Amino acid sequence: MDEVEAAVERLVSQSLADLRADFPALDQQVNGYPLAYLDNAATTHKPRQVIEAVANYYERDNSNVHRGVHELSQRATVAFEAAREKVRAFINAASKDEIVFTRGTTEAINLVANAWGGANLGEGDEILITELEHHSNIVPWQMLAQRSGAVVKVAPINDAGELELEALADLLSPRTRMVALNYVSNTLGSINPVAEVVRLAHDAGALVLVDAAQATPHLAVDVQELDCDFLAFSGHKVYGPTGIGALFGRAELLEAMPPWQGGGDMIEQVSFSGSTYAHPPARFEAGTPNVAGVVGLGAAIDYLECAGIERVATHEHELLDYAEGRLREIPGLRIVGTAAEKTGAHSFVIEGVHPHDIGTVLDSFGVAIRAGHHCTQPLMERLGLVATARASFALYSNHDDVDRLIDALLKLTELFGDG
Repeated sequence: MDEVEAAVERLVSQSLADLRADFPALDQQVNGYPLAYLDNAATTHKPRQVIEAVANYYERDNSNVHRGVHELSQRATVAFEAAREKVRAFINAASKDEIVFTRGTTEAINLVANAWGGANLGEGDEILITELEHHSNIVPWQMLAQRSGAVVKVAPINDAGELELEALADLLSPRTRMVALNYVSNTLGSINPVAEVVRLAHDAGALVLVDAAQATPHLAVDVQELDCDFLAFSGHKVYGPTGIGALFGRAELLEAMPPWQGGGDMIEQVSFSGSTYAHPPARFEAGTPNVAGVVGLGAAIDYLECAGIERVATHEHELLDYAEGRLREIPGLRIVGTAAEKTGAHSFVIEGVHPHDIGTVLDSFGVAIRAGHHCTQPLMERLGLVATARASFALYSNHDDVDRLIDALLKLTELFGDG
């Protein structure tokens, strides 16, 4: 058994509680208290295996990819393309040529809006999104609509934060060209019925883009089972580096799309009279890529798969239930978003206390949560709120983190009650 196989066996055999020790950033004091990190929907911490993979790349293999003939470039290229295969397997794409590396989910959606949308949408065409979307799945489509004359329509949710499927179906028309929705709401944790939306959209002749940024850390994602046309996710949400992510696109769609950025490595031939372009995915990866980020993403996928996504999902679901029960002990607290299918996060408000004050007071006790509109201002408007506090979970989160959250919230309510 070599060193890598031994590490894999250790990961598979360890409990999730034991895996917490792999995350060095969790082992620190903040404001005099042990850190309880519950801001995982914003970004997750990184295991030593990812940190070491990135460090090893810079220490040994640092080089550009695809064009070098020397040993270091060869090693970097092998690692880069091996990571592409890992992403393919992670989301079960049919071919690694369907995987385009991007800076993250936001860039992936912008790529589709610019390259596919610019070539295929015109006056009066319709793009359908939902009230649950992150700004990154709203603004690129609005910008496309401004350029093309297309119209952005919005499918509603109910008060629990669940997509109203019948209303979405009613909004589909022969002019609908794209349906873009998240798999999991970053603000409410609601899980959307993506496969059903894909079926409805395809019946109407529309394509579907899935923002899976909040799904890939928590759920097994299978693009062939979903039958979606595009899917995007970010590395830093799945225990990988920031500044790296991936776009899945069906092969025939990517092949028909023009490039959206020009530069090195995305061409076949260049002359002053004109240029021809490489086949996907290279066509959409102009310039020197984030090689270290790609290597780190590959290591993160290895880690998550060894930890076991089904085991992670079960653990997080149990923790979400435990947190919900304990949050209801807090006087004046209301959980925002009570969808029947949830994962990853609880948003909440406390009567008489601004969410930013909640976040600040909790930080003074070493508890890190998120407070604000979570880049979902239209959703906040729909809910009649300006902001919420949000506690979000990862594979290393545990009951002690939740208990620390509750203890800090009880102290906060005493503090504001006394005021």
